[in-house]
Amino acid sequence: MATVISSIGLKGMEGYRVQVEVQLIPGVEGICIVGLPDASVKESKDRVMAALHSNECGIPEKRIIINLSPAEQKKNSPIFDLAMAIGIMKEAGEIKHAIPKDAAFLGVLSLDGSIKPVEGMLPAIVAAKKEGFKTLYLPSMKDTPLSHIDGIEIRFVETLQEVIESFSGQLTTSIFTSSHTTEPPQVVTPSYDKDFKHILGHQKAKRALEIAAAGGHNVLMVGPPGCGKSLLAETFQSILPPLQQESSFDVMSIYQLAGVSNPNYQIPPYRDPHHSASAVSLIGGGANPKPGEVSLAHHGVLFLDEMAEFPKRTLDMLRQPLETSKVTISRAATTVTYPAQFILLAAMNPCPCGFLGSRYRYCTCTPKQILTYNNRVSGPIEDRIDILLELDTVVLDKESEQDNETSDEIRSRVIDARNIQYKRYDSETYNAIISNEQLTSYCQLTEEQKRMIQQWASKYNWSTRVQMKILRLARTISDLSGHETITNESIWEAVTMRRGSGGKAQRKTPVNG
Repeated sequence: MATVISSIGLKGMEGYRVQVEVQLIPGVEGICIVGLPDASVKESKDRVMAALHSNECGIPEKRIIINLSPAEQKKNSPIFDLAMAIGIMKEAGEIKHAIPKDAAFLGVLSLDGSIKPVEGMLPAIVAAKKEGFKTLYLPSMKDTPLSHIDGIEIRFVETLQEVIESFSGQLTTSIFTSSHTTEPPQVVTPSYDKDFKHILGHQKAKRALEIAAAGGHNVLMVGPPGCGKSLLAETFQSILPPLQQESSFDVMSIYQLAGVSNPNYQIPPYRDPHHSASAVSLIGGGANPKPGEVSLAHHGVLFLDEMAEFPKRTLDMLRQPLETSKVTISRAATTVTYPAQFILLAAMNPCPCGFLGSRYRYCTCTPKQILTYNNRVSGPIEDRIDILLELDTVVLDKESEQDNETSDEIRSRVIDARNIQYKRYDSETYNAIISNEQLTSYCQLTEEQKRMIQQWASKYNWSTRVQMKILRLARTISDLSGHETITNESIWEAVTMRRGSGGKAQRKTPVNG
């Protein structure tokens, strides 16, 4: 009868139970791994045998068959090494004590028998909890708050010998870390490199970014070179609320899968890929699909500077994540879905030379050049942007820091508005991402307000999606003001922010001077 040890497999961010079945049969000495293993899993047999040899485990001279069930799922991680080793030792009689039925084993083995973490440990741990495991054996990981995951006992082990001793109760309690601790996680006050207090002028832009942060709205900033678009975007992170524990785990899981470091998981991530970035690096992909920039910006900000310089095909790939807050990557071998719920900040010049409509420089672009440049951002992409913000150069001798609010002051209002939305929708969600059904249910308009929106929509040929975005913006503005219902003033401000000074249609009209 085969020995069965439990582990966790990963398909993108989604984890599933894997039964590692081990059986010794007569035949030529060796290991055979079946169950659609990839190269990293096939190589496990050499790592496992070397680790067992280092621990002086007596393995009978028989053929070892290891089946990774379910057999139809492709296994693409060496995370099963520990489970394989435990199964072989139990089948060979090296482990005399019973192995807990509700335990799962995660980790890759070194040749000396030590246990190391692999990419994607945190999503595997979350999946183990969902699968109903009570105990989890895994290597220690730095900067990962595993001791605060409720409902599952985490047992950190460094070597195979420690795992064997734990079955007989020989280890001291210092080896184990239980998730049932009542000690609250340490809250660290986030620190930011930039502050809105030091940005001169741009009061309208700061107000728009405050609204965007409060409701999770996308923003397109258009203005001449050097007017402050990039600086505003880089400072935007400082007014976003800190991540809740569940959101922090999501971000941590994505970064572990991508193999990317993050200095602080309490701060919403900020990603700013260069306009030469490929479609795969932006959206994600590869032979074993990895998260792209849109997923690395999950629960944070994706800033596209010089948006019109990105390839049009690459920009159009943003349609799905902007609409559904997730991205699905399909390959011949597998289909993987990663979360991609982010706030899009984009910046671009009004024309190729950058000075269309400027009061200080003359535009040298032809009407055809201006039209071609603006058409690089397609209508469907602009349709998914909530706020169209037009900036101009700030006159420094007329501006001062004294009247500027700090990022802390703005962030406190953003947090209050977010809390109102969390309470209204009974979940950690906000106005920009709720469904249209929820929006119309919670945001009732008067007949006068409906006529107001219809008149503007008719004047500017707004699609139904844009009209819904006006409603979402108005709801956020009312939340910032503390009003339970949408006010006429909030609708007017939302309309103003959406149309800018005429929107894309007007920017296509060349005005020299």
